[in-house]
Amino acid sequence: MTSLPAHAALLVIDVQLAIDAPYWGPRNNPQGEANIAALLAGWRRSGRPVWHIRHDSTQAGSAYRPGQPAHAFKPEAMPLPGEPVIAKQAHSAFIGTGLERRLRDAGQTDLVLCGVLTHNSVEATARMASDLGFDVRLAGDACWAVDRRLADGRVVPAADVHALSLANLDGEYVTVASTADLLATL
Repeated sequence: MTSLPAHAALLVIDVQLAIDAPYWGPRNNPQGEANIAALLAGWRRSGRPVWHIRHDSTQAGSAYRPGQPAHAFKPEAMPLPGEPVIAKQAHSAFIGTGLERRLRDAGQTDLVLCGVLTHNSVEATARMASDLGFDVRLAGDACWAVDRRLADGRVVPAADVHALSLANLDGEYVTVASTADLLATL
């Protein structure tokens, strides 16, 4: 993997306490938060830009609704002073947020994504970033999925949901890489 440019931005997507709400069900990748913390530490050490994406749900039963304790960032993904926080209400971090303009104005056209959920906001943001012309890498071991129930009642395990989402993205929309490989390019 080629070295990341000094302007390569890390986008940490929706890593809030709300993702631990019981209604999400079983997840894969219990090391996800530790890998996110490692990416944040590496980006901060290298002086590269970090962007935090915060989901502000408008759904009545969502743990991601503003004003609730679970709306806060998880300790492993807590923004530092001066790191921008982008509030979103849609799945993609680019919808209604001004994120694209802010990244372009800062000359940050290389992106590395991590966060939750792989098959939801991470995938939506990755697809849109690619379609907008950004060069996108996704830390496959710094995100996770949850079990999904199909229309016929079968349950797809979180690990399979995660793997399929990464496979759908890799090569066409993003380059999927490990946290260790991404850190080695700094």
